[in-house]
Amino acid sequence: MTRSKSTIVKVGYLCRVNHIIQHDLGVKTMKVTLLGTGTSQGVPVIACKCDVCQSPDPKDKRFRSSILVQVNNVSVVVDTGPDFRMQMLSNEVSHLDAIVYTHEHKDHVAGMDDLRAFNQKHSKAIPIWANEAVERALRRDFFYAFGENTHGGLPQVDIHRLGDHELRNGFEIQGMNWTILPVMHAAMEVYGFRIGDFAYITDVNFIPEETYAKLTGVKVLVISALRKTHHPSHYSLDQVLDVIDRVGSQSTYLTHLSHLIGKHEDFQAQLPQGVYVGWDGCVIQNV
Repeated sequence: MTRSKSTIVKVGYLCRVNHIIQHDLGVKTMKVTLLGTGTSQGVPVIACKCDVCQSPDPKDKRFRSSILVQVNNVSVVVDTGPDFRMQMLSNEVSHLDAIVYTHEHKDHVAGMDDLRAFNQKHSKAIPIWANEAVERALRRDFFYAFGENTHGGLPQVDIHRLGDHELRNGFEIQGMNWTILPVMHAAMEVYGFRIGDFAYITDVNFIPEETYAKLTGVKVLVISALRKTHHPSHYSLDQVLDVIDRVGSQSTYLTHLSHLIGKHEDFQAQLPQGVYVGWDGCVIQNV
């Protein structure tokens, strides 16, 4: 693994650390950007005066969890949370080919309305890949986008249902092959995804054996680790370290992080070799 020089990107009051890290992702020209690495409240948390929320370190500022996957000239975002607009601006994303959704919780879907900007730029609807539960939530929460009377001021999307066929065989977005990784988030099924030798799993507290089989050979894993203590619907740090050992990934980045994990640099010092605290703006690029 090699590291390039970090750069600080400022957008309004926001500050992001862009840092390219090279790995063998198994797909030529592939690049993954961590758009957000925070939990549902984000970091800092509103009205919180803890050391993490008051930290001046840009790596302690966390949007809601999302990634951007780019292969050749194809760009796909996983989840459009409440911070989607600022994630696009702070990472200077000007082209978008599709959205893929993990699940229907608000911190993963609430920003869908801002797809309007890409509709206007590309003069077409944006393809969305989602299971039935996510589609139902989108049609409920953004009902105005699915009526008969649509116009340029409304988000325009083209939904592709992820069903049993896609669960068995995966799906393709403009030559980019995606494998679905079903996991559990308490009683809710959540989809992780594998592209090449890279895998992304968020909001998880149980991984079925069938999904572990699909993780065989993954070299770079991004997975949620909400906090150090037990939580009823998210893996704690100790639990996710056990998962990492079983998967055997060469490098792992932690995401969906609460302010309760502590400051970025302090937390990183506590992790074993090959496990890294993810941060907003981190770029993982194929060697």
